[in-house]
Parts: sequence; structure tokens; C-alpha cells
Amino acid sequence: MTRRALMAMAAAATATAITPVASLAQGNPVLRNNEEGPYDLVIRHGRVIDPETGLDAVRDVGIKDNRIAAISESPLQGAKVLQAEGQVVAPGFIDLHAHGQQLPAAWVQAFDGVTTALELESGLLPISRYYDLTAKEGRPINYGASVAWTYARIAEKEGVEPDGTILWFQAAFSKDKWQNSVATDEEIDRIISRVETGLQEGGIGIGINAGYAPGYGRKEYHRLAELAARYGVPTYTHIRYNSVKEPQSAFEAFEELVALSAVTGAHMHVCHVNSMAGRDMANCVALLKSAQARGLPISVESYPYGASSTTVGSEGFRGDNWLERWGASDASVMEMNGQPLDQAKIDELQASSPGSVVVFHFLQPDKSEADQALLDLAVLYPGGSIASDAMPWQTAAGGLVEGDVWPLPEGAFAHPRSTGCFSRFLARYVRERKALSLSDALAKMSLYPARILQTSVPQMLRKGRLQVGADADIVVFDPATVKDNATFVEPTRLSTGYRHVVVDGVPIIEEAKRIADARPGRPIRRQV
Repeated sequence: MTRRALMAMAAAATATAITPVASLAQGNPVLRNNEEGPYDLVIRHGRVIDPETGLDAVRDVGIKDNRIAAISESPLQGAKVLQAEGQVVAPGFIDLHAHGQQLPAAWVQAFDGVTTALELESGLLPISRYYDLTAKEGRPINYGASVAWTYARIAEKEGVEPDGTILWFQAAFSKDKWQNSVATDEEIDRIISRVETGLQEGGIGIGINAGYAPGYGRKEYHRLAELAARYGVPTYTHIRYNSVKEPQSAFEAFEELVALSAVTGAHMHVCHVNSMAGRDMANCVALLKSAQARGLPISVESYPYGASSTTVGSEGFRGDNWLERWGASDASVMEMNGQPLDQAKIDELQASSPGSVVVFHFLQPDKSEADQALLDLAVLYPGGSIASDAMPWQTAAGGLVEGDVWPLPEGAFAHPRSTGCFSRFLARYVRERKALSLSDALAKMSLYPARILQTSVPQMLRKGRLQVGADADIVVFDPATVKDNATFVEPTRLSTGYRHVVVDGVPIIEEAKRIADARPGRPIRRQV
């Protein structure tokens, strides 16, 4: 396909009415009349935007008992007042794909406007342990996780019990049975039983990190989709293949996902379609849109970067033809700690430290208009959400940055999307390129993610909206200055332009400064 054709497709995407998947729950569930004051907190005289109702006007917002109690043209009185004149007041951003579930990672995302960060693609296991550990430490933003199929598979294939942390998963890349072997019927039964236990403990769907275990059998994936349909929860899939070449192409993997949605009725959520489809974006996006047009419950997310972050031991980077399958030029498109790698170094890391985190530039939008047009097909996908795929922060020595640590230590490293995903989308796609309206952009970061979850997790009916009765998760920012500052070399540089961030009615960032002891974040969890 020519560059002109790709750019035309991207332009058409922006012109399409951005609507959620038709089969997902819709409506305005929290609309009600203003409550009487006084209020615990008032956000004064900002440009209030609610993507669901279309409100875009200067208003005061009154907050009482962790909820939005009033939205008024007239001044409201409150025990505390946050000034917002000249600022946008919007629903807090909901990140469906945040691997950084540690306390420092949560603070970094708060400075990117995120008020809810969920680990859905990979998930965690055991679910109860994850929620218990996180609640004990506390979080400034809301948190939650899906049930990790890969963890259940590793446990059965390798005979090791998961501990509810991402470090356990990273260590599993040194083992060799779970990634490329078909499970027996008995093993599948036990894997499904572990996943079902996680759902019964409140996990918010099933994380199917298939790209890390591409050798699973089709019947195993079918059983997972059946389980999701039975419990009425989404699956969040990182498809099993990353290749522009057939067989075992990304297109084939998307076909598998579409077929399972059609056969089982399960809601299949596609994680980071940008990095999954890569240079075959046009064909893969057309396939997914066609499936949605036929009423299949499929949803999509993307992040506004042309580079992914993953482990060097992932199956997608192994074999003599891995660059050809990605459509990449040479091994230098892979970096570690900001430094390009060659094939010899990649081979060394895969042998000695396969869990090492690397950055892989599958597209180069800053260098190529054609690559930018491909990325646009994903980022501007009609009805699609923005999700960061934020990585955990690692120390210069390769350990995990966790605990009550602030600021991030010198040399801390992660993909810059962990710091600036949502600000980058606002700065580049809305302010600089004017590729979509501010209200439509906010929908992709708040309302659409909430709608993906609200059928199975009713508390999400009160999130992603700026309406009376909604949870008071609110971000106040300057649309003229909001900006991502993190780079692949300096990923710790926080986003700027956010004046206030409020979670469950409690300011966690006020006048662009962190409220160090604020821990109002609540668990997002299925009620069972």
C-alpha cells in the first residue's frame, strides 16, 4: 500500500464518528440533579468537559463524600477550593494496560493525568494476594488486575507457584516448558481452574498474554474464551504472533481472536494493536473493523509510540528470521537502557538474562511519514482507547523500584510511555496535529476504557465521566502546555501541564506539586 493511501486511511479514521462497540453497555447512568452545598472540595471556574454528555463550558465542580455533587454555572462554596481558571477540567484518565503496579510507578502516572491504572493484559495471580499487598501499602490512584493466564500456565508447566508479582513472571523466562508446548487435557483443566479461582476472587477479566507463550493449543484459548463468556468478563489479549509474514502472522492471530469472539460470544479486547499489527497495520485494522461492524464484542487499545518494551527473551525475538518477520531492517532497532543492540548482544542476553527489558522500534514515525500514517491507524482507531503499556521501573542494576521511593532514583529506567503516554497523545494528536477534538481525545482516555469494563465491573459506571453522581476522579490541565517530557534516554522526566489531580475526591497533585502522604486510591474489583 502506498504512503498516500495509508495517510488517506488515517484521515478517514479521524473523520469517523468515535463510538464504543455497539454490544457494550452504554448510557448515562450517573446523571442526576445537583446536591446542596456546602461541599468538601470545589474546583473553581474551569472549562469542564464531559465526553459522554457533550458538556464543554466554564463551570464550578462541587465534590462531597468522594463523588461529584454539583456542576454549576454559579460559584459554589467549599471547605477547600482549587482554582482552575483557564484550565480544562476533565475525567481522570483510565489506563487499561499498566504493568507498573508499584507505588513509585503509580506516582509517575499520576503526573500524566492517570487516576486509575489497571494491569489487564498480563494480569497477576493469585489475585487476592495482589489486592491485599497493594491495599496494605496504599496507592495515590485506583488499581486493579485481571487474572493472569500465563501465570497459571507457568505454574502447571513448570511446577512453581506464583506469588502475585511481576518479578515472578520475569524470572519464568529462564524456564523452557511453558512458552512453546501444547497442554494436555488434564493440564488445561488445571490451568482453567486456576484462572477461574482468580475470577472468583474478583479479578477483572482474563489476561491472555499469548505472545509470550505462542505454542499453546487452540483448544486452550477456546476454553479461556468460554470461561470469560460464562463469567461475563472481557479477555485482554496480546496476540500470539508478531509477524508481517505468513504463516503465523499477526493477521492470523487476529483471525483467531475474532473467531473465538464469534463462536463463544466473549468480549475480546485487543491490547496495543499498534505493536501487534506493526507494518501490517492496514490489513489488521481492516479485519478488526469488519468484525466490529458485524456486531462482535471486540474492543481495541493503542499507545502513541512506534516502539514497544518487553523482555529480550520473548519468542518474537528468537530465530534466524525474527527481523524479517517483524519487517525490521537490522538488530539496532532494539535498545537496552537507551543503547542500540546488535545481534551478538541480543544472543548473549537471551542466554544469560532473558528477562531483561528492552525497547524495540517496530515503527519510526519521527523519521517516516508512512510509519506515522501506520501508527495513526491504531492510535486514531474509531472507538479505540489509549492505554500506556506502562512498564515497572527498574534500577540501574536491574532491580525493581518499589516501596515508598520518591523521586525515582538516578538511572531508573522504563519505556517513556510509562511516564508520558497520555500527555503525548494530547500534545501531539490534539494540540500540534489537530487530528481530533479535545473532547474526542478525552473520551479515548476516560469514557471508552470505562465502558469496556462497566458491564462486568459496575463501579466503572461511575468513572470516566464528569457528571453529578460520578466518582470524583478529576484531572485539571492546561491544554496549551500539557506535554510529555520523557525520552528513551531520559525516561524519568515527568509530564507537565497538570495543575491538579483528584482521586476519589482527594487531591493527590495540587498546583503541580505531589501530596506525598495522599493514598486515596481504591481497588477496582469484581464483586463476587
